[in-house]
Amino acid sequence: DTVGVFQLESTGMRESLKRLKPDRFEDIIAMVALYRPGPMDNIPTYINRKHGEEPVDYFHPLLEGILKETYGVIIYQEQVMQIAQVMAGYSLGDADLLRRAMGKKDKAEMAKQQARFVEGSEKNGVKRKQAVEIFELVDKFAGYGFNKSHAAAYAVISYHTAYLKANFREEFLAASMTLDMGNTDKLAMFAAEAKKSGIALKPPCVNASEIDFLAEAPHCFEPGNSPAGSRPPGAPSTRGAIRYSLAALKNIGASAVTSIVENRRENGPYKSLADFASRMNPKALNKRGLETLAMSGAFDMLESNRALVTANVEGIVALANRTSANAAAGTSDLFGGSAAPVLDLKPQTAWTPMDRLANEFDAVGFFLSGHPLDQYGKVLGKLGVIRFVDFEQAVQRGASAGQLAGIVIAARERRSAKGNKFAFAMFSDPSGQFEAVIFSDTLAAAGNLLEAGTPVLLSVEAERDGETMKMRVQSVRGLNDAAAALETGLKLTIDGRMIAAHRFRFADLKTNLRPGAQSPNRKGGEIRLVVPLSDQGREVEFILPGRYDVSPAQAGQLSTVPGVLEVVEA
Repeated sequence: DTVGVFQLESTGMRESLKRLKPDRFEDIIAMVALYRPGPMDNIPTYINRKHGEEPVDYFHPLLEGILKETYGVIIYQEQVMQIAQVMAGYSLGDADLLRRAMGKKDKAEMAKQQARFVEGSEKNGVKRKQAVEIFELVDKFAGYGFNKSHAAAYAVISYHTAYLKANFREEFLAASMTLDMGNTDKLAMFAAEAKKSGIALKPPCVNASEIDFLAEAPHCFEPGNSPAGSRPPGAPSTRGAIRYSLAALKNIGASAVTSIVENRRENGPYKSLADFASRMNPKALNKRGLETLAMSGAFDMLESNRALVTANVEGIVALANRTSANAAAGTSDLFGGSAAPVLDLKPQTAWTPMDRLANEFDAVGFFLSGHPLDQYGKVLGKLGVIRFVDFEQAVQRGASAGQLAGIVIAARERRSAKGNKFAFAMFSDPSGQFEAVIFSDTLAAAGNLLEAGTPVLLSVEAERDGETMKMRVQSVRGLNDAAAALETGLKLTIDGRMIAAHRFRFADLKTNLRPGAQSPNRKGGEIRLVVPLSDQGREVEFILPGRYDVSPAQAGQLSTVPGVLEVVEA
């Protein structure tokens, strides 16, 4: 559970810690020193010897006191110096010169040092052959030995950050996200960590967000309890939330966020979009920044229709400019005074769930309030799809192939030495983001399915390469086509009160219906309309004639029709 913990957060390090099960501070020092190119090869030996799965070898009784802490594995430069001191009679100053010579691989100097080491060892009762073997062994380790005092200092900080994460998880993650505010990949990783820990990551909000990420709920130091109540380290939190930072959004400058936050502190929460516009500094926040705020959900408390806000940013800027100019001139609008500001909004149909999340992705850099694949829930189960994180664990247990679904984030085409096209593609599913390589034949067959934002069904093969997993895409299929081929149906619940008041427009519904594709593999599905009659305590159900597109994407489109209360799989 060391995501975000200093020096211990990489995937490979976390896997090593799982196997090691550290139970003493010295284990952390050792892992900090070992987890680097070269000494990393000794991690399995260290772990196996710690758990008694491999015999410990100290090479000579004289060295047991030096190497006992590390189970006979030479890890630190200090151990190299101690071996020279204890076995060959070096002074510590001379031992340091030996360490430097070993690091520089000076052959002439090393020949002199070997002769001296062997001679000194023989005086201490070590056989010449064994002394030569130990010198060569020490030389091998010394080339990449780590300074223990350095590793110990790192390990102290590792322990401190692990303690903070275990006992103040909300605050720790909020601080970590603030630190890496400009790194979208890190923010997405910490967002996933919060979700795994049961901590809500609340969307940005002009009335609640600050410049930094904030832990909103007070931390529980309850009488008689340890920090964080009785929650064990790493256990999901039953309370607590992190409020997303306005400054972490794309296309938002520091001056814009500062002006929004300071105005709110001085004059209270924003009451409406018009109130926000009349108080906004048009020199600090431009049209692009307003669009980002709207797409991210920062105005949801004032207006839940993000499409409506985005479509009216020019009107918001115009009101801001007018109010700012009037204030500078010491005048007010006609019939002004204490009258509330007026913002004339042109109507705009709400985005589909897919479009809403896609725009949120553009503003935030990852899917924050949900994931586009959420609406494919039942379909993914029928298609045999598993989450990427579950597939990754299956590969660790020996699996080599699986069926994944994802939203295309990006695809970068390359050419091999032979001139064949291939691509590295990044995908996202509710458990995280993952990358896979797509070779020429599959790439050619994929066509335009690798455009950003496209939901796809992937057949993949994978293998472990050391501490990482490499994936190859064997086939790509449009997820909507795969879902439609299952021939499910949809049930639409219509607002009966709107029908009774003659305000529900069936023409709007008809406009958004799409016929099912007439092909052997895709015939479409049935659509049912359900109208609750609340005054009579019953409901009426209609079946529309014909077959229709009933894909999850189309279900999202139908959910935007005014008066449609719910769209579910029938």
